[in-house]
Amino acid sequence: MTKFKTILSYIVLVLASFLSAFPLYYMFCGATNTSIDIVRGRLLPGTHLAENFRTLLSNQNLGLAMYNSFRNAIVITVVTLLVCSIAGYGFEIYHDKGKDILMSILLLAMMLPFVAIMIPLFKMFSSWKLVNTWIALALPSISTPFMIMLFRQAARSFPHDIIEAARLEGLSEIKIFFKMFIPVMKSTYGAAMTVTFMNAWNNYLWPTIILQDKNQLTMPMLVANLKSGYSVDYGMLMLGVLICTLPTAIIFLCLQKSFANGITGAVK
Repeated sequence: MTKFKTILSYIVLVLASFLSAFPLYYMFCGATNTSIDIVRGRLLPGTHLAENFRTLLSNQNLGLAMYNSFRNAIVITVVTLLVCSIAGYGFEIYHDKGKDILMSILLLAMMLPFVAIMIPLFKMFSSWKLVNTWIALALPSISTPFMIMLFRQAARSFPHDIIEAARLEGLSEIKIFFKMFIPVMKSTYGAAMTVTFMNAWNNYLWPTIILQDKNQLTMPMLVANLKSGYSVDYGMLMLGVLICTLPTAIIFLCLQKSFANGITGAVK
């Protein structure tokens, strides 16, 4: 019976792995085939990768979109980690009932879908004459209730005795945070970095609304442009989707251990 359960578990794991990896394999096959082959359902790699890449470069400004997406994702990730970690650290280390009430309000904000606040946000930034600026793109993303909660939960496992000892040694609160808290919480920062980078890179709705200049094109916007028109070149589209997916997949694969440790550590 035990052997049967082991075999069944392996079968389930193999099927789950296949279902998880198949979309990536299908994107790769589509990127190397013609549009006709993709419509016919071809599931083997082809020989049209270079042709699809040349077509993509001739139709869209791929270099500009990659630069804008990397710039936006990296800067938003760095600022978000700094702001949310300081906020989560402050909520826990300088704990009082008022901060608990404020944290409850922030958690309630997580229940609001972005589409519910999208129009008020646009009106607010429009009245401040910030439409089509990087500030308007980044401000709604650099401080999120989930990230603050993640760092607050992580701060609960941080030994308060170390903080007291550091204060007795004469370290300032800023030095305690940067020299002691950040190095200890590297796994939490890895998890937060993974989630924030993926959200910033894949963000489509808000950049489409707030960025009205063609020079602010991002990769999700570029992929959406590939579907416009009367006919769609599916080979070029699949290649665009594959290129758009690779950075987030690489980030996740490189930080998956820190992601798992950070998430489980924050829950404990």
